[in-house]
Amino acid sequence: METSPHPPIASRWAPPSPASGRGATAKSLAAQALILASILITFAYLGRNMLLNMARLNVHAGFAFFARPAGFEISQHLIPYAGGSSYLAAFLVALINTLVLALIAILLTTPLGFAIGLARLSRNRLLAAVAGAYIDIVRNVPFLLQLFFWYFAVLGALPLPRQSLGLFGLFFLNKRGLQVPAAGIGPGFWPVLLLLAVGLALALLVARHARRAGTRHAASYWLLALLCLLLPPLVGWLGAGAPLALDRPVLEGFNFSGGLVLIPEFVAMVVALTLYNAAFIGELVRGGVLSVPRGVVEAGRALGLGSNRVNREIVVPLALRVILPPLGGQYIQLLKSTSLGAAIAYPELMQVFAGTTLNQTGQPIEIMAVTMATYLLICLAIAGSVNLVNRRVQLVER
Repeated sequence: METSPHPPIASRWAPPSPASGRGATAKSLAAQALILASILITFAYLGRNMLLNMARLNVHAGFAFFARPAGFEISQHLIPYAGGSSYLAAFLVALINTLVLALIAILLTTPLGFAIGLARLSRNRLLAAVAGAYIDIVRNVPFLLQLFFWYFAVLGALPLPRQSLGLFGLFFLNKRGLQVPAAGIGPGFWPVLLLLAVGLALALLVARHARRAGTRHAASYWLLALLCLLLPPLVGWLGAGAPLALDRPVLEGFNFSGGLVLIPEFVAMVVALTLYNAAFIGELVRGGVLSVPRGVVEAGRALGLGSNRVNREIVVPLALRVILPPLGGQYIQLLKSTSLGAAIAYPELMQVFAGTTLNQTGQPIEIMAVTMATYLLICLAIAGSVNLVNRRVQLVER
């Protein structure tokens, strides 16, 4: 009698015994423990080697240098700073400069990128061709080269303050930077700011009720939300005697007085970051819009919805689910690109802290560790914020 070379089906598909499961778990834990031990031994060896070399070279470790006076000036600082300030103050100034630059670039590049992406999909062939050419050229030229172009070729060729390029008598562009009006804050400004926060909270409550009420009374709700946002601070501003005044730049002699001066390095960084990242965001927007199924759009039109309403209530919400994750990555890339400001001496984190401070203190390990940890925390904060927004626009909640 012949026997089959294959075991019965029941035995082949029998569940594993508890003993074999415990054995696999033990092997997995042992492998993980071995990997973890290898990593710890490697870091211990590198740390011991570093400490021995530091002792041999008489290098003192620690973060006590933060309290010592920096002894150098910073061309742009939004908090009080002088040459006698500490290295901690210099670090905070550089950090604020980096965050302000990244925030302004993100606020400018996002709408520009969305506009370029929609123009790329336009039925107007000329507009679509211009948007496509812009994307192809900007994305394939290195960012550092574009930064040099704006700083040396464009801003470097500007006239002196007496021949400044003016706009509306409020903005003036010259070799020394961009002069813009500044807000002069009076003693009654802080109650106005508090009323603005109250108005914003009321507007958010009204907007929430508008979403629940549907589209029948949507216009009335949004008008009420706008009134809640603007009316309380306006009444407080008038009642406090208009504490917020406009300080305009005025040419006096060979330079401007009053207003706020944006140094050329800052202007070049903002322009280069905005135009460069807008090309990438435009492609993200184009891909997100094209990912929306054509049948869904046709179904909305079959229900009698207009083109604007179809785009607002169908195309945009569905496209955002595809756009937001890579958009967060592009924001992180923008933040990391601010470190190239050191190439044109913009006082950001790399130039001030990981450059000048490192050269003066001679403590590269502590300074580079703090710099890397700072960039890491900011990037994680950006990623977490984008993930929170992404959860709100997902079609299916998890």
